[in-house]
Amino acid sequence: WVLFVNVPIGIAIALLAPLYINESERHPGRFDLTGACTATAGMVSLVYGFIRASDHGWTDAVTVTAFGLAIVLLAAFLANERRVPQPITPPHLFRDRNRSGAYGLILCVAATMFGIFFFLTLFAQDILGYSPLRAGFAFLPISVAIIAAAQFAARTQLRFGAKPFLMAGSLLVVAGVAWATRISVHSSYADGILGPTLLFGLGMGSIFVPATLTVVSRVAPHETGAATGMLNTSQQVGGSLGLSILVTVYGTASRHETARQVPAFLRQATPQELARFRADGTLPAPYSSEVLAHGIATAFQLGLVFAALAVVIAVFVIRVHRLPASAPVSPAGHVNPAGPISPSGDGA
Repeated sequence: WVLFVNVPIGIAIALLAPLYINESERHPGRFDLTGACTATAGMVSLVYGFIRASDHGWTDAVTVTAFGLAIVLLAAFLANERRVPQPITPPHLFRDRNRSGAYGLILCVAATMFGIFFFLTLFAQDILGYSPLRAGFAFLPISVAIIAAAQFAARTQLRFGAKPFLMAGSLLVVAGVAWATRISVHSSYADGILGPTLLFGLGMGSIFVPATLTVVSRVAPHETGAATGMLNTSQQVGGSLGLSILVTVYGTASRHETARQVPAFLRQATPQELARFRADGTLPAPYSSEVLAHGIATAFQLGLVFAALAVVIAVFVIRVHRLPASAPVSPAGHVNPAGPISPSGDGA
């Protein structure tokens, strides 16, 4: 039923889309089926390897096989993209350091973003005791922060340039994740969810618009779809990989904390609690909450590394400060993202 909520929304969008979206110009060509299949299968194998490792360890035969298969499939994908005449991911798009930097920055931020939503939802329901509905409302402020920051970035980027927003946004993401690493069983909604997510939301909102315009600047019109599609792919891949890695760290940290909490529990447990522990192996609420909070805080410590990488990319890799002066701007102030066109997709 949770997933069914999106079904009527999807149906409504499908019915209304033809009324508001004009058909794009068609271009002859062949779909890169081999590239699509090898990329998808390779990423599935890679993500599954991390998920499997969280439960069965890094030396598990299936885990090792999944990682090996991912390497082979992704190598085949890269080789295919260099060979086919119309690849789904043209390799020359990555020659522009600003575009490649934007892809990497979004990947790192998404790796942290998915973890923020996943682990803080666990914190809200299992430690703060929120119902699913209340937990959902608890995250509304981050949506407001993202929208507000994105609107500000969209309206003022031409004045200040892309790089300042990318740097400031990345630093806000770091601040939000750093705050989240301090989560404990004593944290409240204000300092466990609201504070970290507001900073994180302001950071994400500040990043999205400049990153998108950086990606599509100096791209030939027929490759704009590939450039923006790669940006979306970076977000999804970063989120999937990041969450699987963070869950692996969470599982390892939780097991270690459980081993530390069990002796304390056994010393103070009542006969009834001991009987339940022997029956299902789960610790009662005070101890299980400590395990959960420790696992979440440890996972966010790795998330902080992803966020720090985003800062490094924004500061040292991305050089673009402003959109080129020749980038067309509509009377409403909207930038034509294609900007000046370079046949190779390269940029300064």
